[in-house]
Amino acid sequence: MTPYTPFLNAMDADHDELARVLALWADTNSFSQNVPGLRRMASMLEEQFSGLSADIERVELPAQTGPEPGATHTRGPLGPALRVVKRAEAATRVLLCCHMDTVYPEDHPFQKCRRVEDNILVGPGVTDAKGGLLVMLKALEAFERSPWAKNLGWQVIINPDEEIGSPGSSGLLAEAAASHHVGLVYEPCFPDGDLVGARKGSGNFSVVVRGRAAHAGREPHLGRSAINSLAAFILRLNEATGEGVLINVGYIEGGGQVNVVPDRALGRFNVRVMTLEDQKYFEEQLVGLIHEFNRLEGIGMEIDGKFTRPPKPLDDPSRRLLEFIVECGEEIGLHISWRPTGGACDGNNLAAAGLTAVDSLGVQGGSMHSPEEYVFLNSIGERAKLSALLLMKIAAGEIPLKNMA
Repeated sequence: MTPYTPFLNAMDADHDELARVLALWADTNSFSQNVPGLRRMASMLEEQFSGLSADIERVELPAQTGPEPGATHTRGPLGPALRVVKRAEAATRVLLCCHMDTVYPEDHPFQKCRRVEDNILVGPGVTDAKGGLLVMLKALEAFERSPWAKNLGWQVIINPDEEIGSPGSSGLLAEAAASHHVGLVYEPCFPDGDLVGARKGSGNFSVVVRGRAAHAGREPHLGRSAINSLAAFILRLNEATGEGVLINVGYIEGGGQVNVVPDRALGRFNVRVMTLEDQKYFEEQLVGLIHEFNRLEGIGMEIDGKFTRPPKPLDDPSRRLLEFIVECGEEIGLHISWRPTGGACDGNNLAAAGLTAVDSLGVQGGSMHSPEEYVFLNSIGERAKLSALLLMKIAAGEIPLKNMA
């Protein structure tokens, strides 16, 4: 038995109660662009986190800009972020982050949770990342009951736009990263329970193509097909895919009447890169490709977008933090390791801001971003214990954060 054991034993959770709270959150649609739903979600989280006796603040985020199918640029609102702060003046400070938004629009058929087995809850966002929000909350509740809490300051940021690249909250995350010693992000772990080490960088781009309309039967030679040019561009774009670059064209739209040569088309694509060198390589290839197509008579192409999350390599400080977490896991019977992933998250942003961060401390589940997204309910309590023990050891000085510098 260690000094922490009594406080961890007191965390043994009621799976039915955890399932109830998680289902309440997941049944509340909080799609990244559903601002009313995000505000409802923020209100529920404010109520839950109020029990920590911390300062809670809603942070209104700047609206995002981006291309619409008509190739215009519009400005749209974002939901609010939540900032929860306790003991901000403490000598040692930890930043905890998670997101409240999901990928399921209001008209998506996947809107409600269902418990398919005693230990499995299926529902929108139960793993990514509302289960992580619950892990974070339960860990902080346990930590605040411990005698070491007075030694550690912490801040929680819950953002509403992670699934679309954190366009409004990235500045909030960077600002917080500058005043904390380590970051803990509650994205889900792998389905087998392992943590994430290195992450690829990610960028979202749109290409707008303008052609020339003409009668498709009488004068097709006078037209310039925007759709044909977009298709050719996509084929050439995929040639940039390699070991360090992964491209996914996820949306295309264009044209109108089928007897008219189409004069407009739009494509949207995501790019993942392993290193900053890969990112630079892709950006150079993209600029060259756009220039090449813009030299074609009657065709104009415009690119909008950027890399919103740089690559997150597994550096020495991150490895040391992971080692400490694995040791904490062993103490509570969790045998975990870590490995890289192609996914990107706010951990990339924190690392880019210079903060050592582990970003997979959330629940164990799978089938994310699909109508079969599920969570293992027992992982909520297990992962909450893992984080609570980590926080207690940091506060007790057993895990010196100077080793993370």
